[in-house]
Amino acid sequence: MGCGKKDDVLGVSRDNCVCEVVRAIKDIQDAAEDVCECPTNCFQEPLGSLVNPTKRNRVDTRVFTLKTADGSPFHAFFRDDKCACVSIFFRVEEVFDNCCATLRVIKPVKHDGEAVDLTKGGKIDLGAVCEVDRFERTDDCVTVDLSCFCAIQCIADVDLDICED
Repeated sequence: MGCGKKDDVLGVSRDNCVCEVVRAIKDIQDAAEDVCECPTNCFQEPLGSLVNPTKRNRVDTRVFTLKTADGSPFHAFFRDDKCACVSIFFRVEEVFDNCCATLRVIKPVKHDGEAVDLTKGGKIDLGAVCEVDRFERTDDCVTVDLSCFCAIQCIADVDLDICED
């Protein structure tokens, strides 16, 4: 099944492959963690209950990137102490309504601890991706329709101290 196609060669309707991969990543993460919720999830109730999760020590995240129909990396903003930044790296928090997902934006970090600036001239600078040495969690999430993406690439399994013990 290729990008944008709803049927396979036999004319049988299939789910979007990116949806299936993100669901599988969520299942893998769930098997390795206790109770986890994105602190900025728009569906968090009651109003005012957005809090930071407690830290723990073990791998809890599969970092991945998504590509749009034109092949460019999907990006989202995250807040940093020093600036509003852009990332192409994500962690799945929830999959719902068949092919929608809440994704946590993951901060790309250099060896010196500074965030990697992935932009140049208002566009994603793929050369800057080579500067990424590790990842850190953010409290920023984005809700997406996974059927809008044509590719997903898993980058690393890391501990971002996302979950409670």
